Amino acid sequence: MSRTIIDVYALQTVPPSNLNRDDTGSPKTAVYGGVRRARVSSQAWKRAVRLAFADLLDRSQLGERTKRVGESLATRIKALDPSQSDETASALAAEVFVASGLAKAEKKKGEVKDVESGYLLFLSHQQLDNLAAAALEAARTGTPLDKARFKALANTDHSIDIAMFGRMMADMTDINVDAACQVSHAISVHAVDNEFDYFTAVDDRKADAAETGAGMIGTIEFNSSTLYRYATVDVDALHRTLGDAEATRAAVEAFLVAFARSMPSGKQNTFAHRTLPDAVLVRLRDSQPINLVGAFETPIRETNAGGRVELASAALAKHTAAVENAFGERPVASWVTQVGEKTAVLADLGKAVSFSELVTGVGEHVAVALGQPA
Repeated sequence: MSRTIIDVYALQTVPPSNLNRDDTGSPKTAVYGGVRRARVSSQAWKRAVRLAFADLLDRSQLGERTKRVGESLATRIKALDPSQSDETASALAAEVFVASGLAKAEKKKGEVKDVESGYLLFLSHQQLDNLAAAALEAARTGTPLDKARFKALANTDHSIDIAMFGRMMADMTDINVDAACQVSHAISVHAVDNEFDYFTAVDDRKADAAETGAGMIGTIEFNSSTLYRYATVDVDALHRTLGDAEATRAAVEAFLVAFARSMPSGKQNTFAHRTLPDAVLVRLRDSQPINLVGAFETPIRETNAGGRVELASAALAKHTAAVENAFGERPVASWVTQVGEKTAVLADLGKAVSFSELVTGVGEHVAVALGQPA
């Protein structure tokens, strides 16, 4: 059965930075190809993408992931019916999540306070608005909003970020949402050794030359790297969840922009590490996703004749052709946005375009695949 799969590849160089820290504050790493690589977790970059969605999509197309579900729903109840007091709105919201089994009521002096769920709940803004309206209707009619009604309201009107990244409810698995998007951990195309920045801070009030010494001393661990990044979007799965071809195209285009332009914010004030990719390659497939990380199983080692970006581009171009020729994979369409001569070899893998043209081109193909005019 023919599918519509969007594979997105990027090479991106970052300066000294600590984008994504482990529990000790060190930049995350991974061993691949027998050497240690810089690593940025998929969770970190998906979070950055979700934050970028706020500037690319309407609020009604997005969701909210929080444990403070009572507070969130109470706010919407008051917005729909300003005559509700804070206490009444909180009580109504608590009843909704207690009835659903996703939260327990906490009473103090006979009043139900805002409830929290036991884990992060991911609900679309539209779903929360629908639940608020249903809670007010239940209060007016005296008909309780039961678990079945909650499920019905929480399993329709899914947001784009829920459709993209999925939703898991441990206590209500029948309304889980399978993610249409998968994001790999970004790894450096070369070996890395973390370094330490020893810093001091001067106390501005110690103006007297006799008072020497720093007001603060510390170290920050960092590395610099050229990262290989990969993500894939199952357009058919995305469309099944959203149920609308126009919304599916908007989701794909927003994801491409957010994936390319977002950046995890770890220590960004210290390192000012925001860059844009050196190259973005998008391949539209009708078979399956293909991660081309094998291009860098042998770590890149820069030489006087070529730096990391140039050598990584050549390795990615060669490996892409080798894999697709060996398995008879022929992308339905392919686009490349690349910066400068160092990544010029990648232009042979698809239609060389500006990034905005790439996004529009992919969107048009998605529309056609879903039976819509381009």
